[in-house]
Amino acid sequence: EVQLVESGGGSVQAGGSLRLSCTGSGFTFDASDMGWYRQAPGNGCELVSTVRSIGTTHYADSVKGRFTISRDNGKNTVYLQMNSLKPEDTAVYYCAADPWSTIAAMTCLWGQGTQVTVSS
Repeated sequence: EVQLVESGGGSVQAGGSLRLSCTGSGFTFDASDMGWYRQAPGNGCELVSTVRSIGTTHYADSVKGRFTISRDNGKNTVYLQMNSLKPEDTAVYYCAADPWSTIAAMTCLWGQGTQVTVSS
């Protein structure tokens, strides 16, 4: 059974930083592309960042230059370092394996997620 456990969310003021972590099990982590989605109240599920199994990274324009995704295959963990946070980054953040798949796109419906709240 595939399991993904997110942690690291919290409340910060604008300009602050947080680091999210996601530990996976039940699949071959080091061979899997990984990603982070987020969903703000009233908004759809947005793919924020991805890191391929070979290490290539991608970012949504809204977070480019502020967020950094990384992975530690030895710990089966993917991270999202979030700097210069803005109130519009407030959302529930979810991690996903195979982030471009149809199943992953639905992660905001069934994932556990971790809440990030940024106050102005």
